[in-house]
Amino acid sequence: MNRSEAREIAVRLCFEISSRECDAGEVLEHFFEGDYYESLAPEDKLYESRPQANHRQYIERLVRGVGEHSAELDGYIDKYARGWAFGRISRTAVAVVKTAMYEILYMPEIPNGAAINEAVEIAKKYDEPETVSFVNGILGSFVREEIPK
Repeated sequence: MNRSEAREIAVRLCFEISSRECDAGEVLEHFFEGDYYESLAPEDKLYESRPQANHRQYIERLVRGVGEHSAELDGYIDKYARGWAFGRISRTAVAVVKTAMYEILYMPEIPNGAAINEAVEIAKKYDEPETVSFVNGILGSFVREEIPK
């Protein structure tokens, strides 16, 4: 497993948390404990191998962080989603953007450009081209206006 795959898993878990409005800790515990993780492998090659300790820590940090800062991140999305009503944005795009914003704000070891590029690549896998452009645009505006140089 590489960092990109770990990030994609984190986005999927963030999507689940926002869809079900549940606690990040509960979702993570269920996801990694027991046989649940292995049961996903036949459906998706992303789950063919368990994350090594460093990738699991990264996933957990992202998912917990997005959960803890959800309202703040929603505020940034609402602020920079020019021309898009929050309710019109796909839940997948919201999970992708929140994950990237969390990395940009709270994980300085990850370059902003890498967080944005990875978010765009994940969005390409799950959403329409219009939404991919939205993800790129909102994150670019967010970095230009919110992150000190």
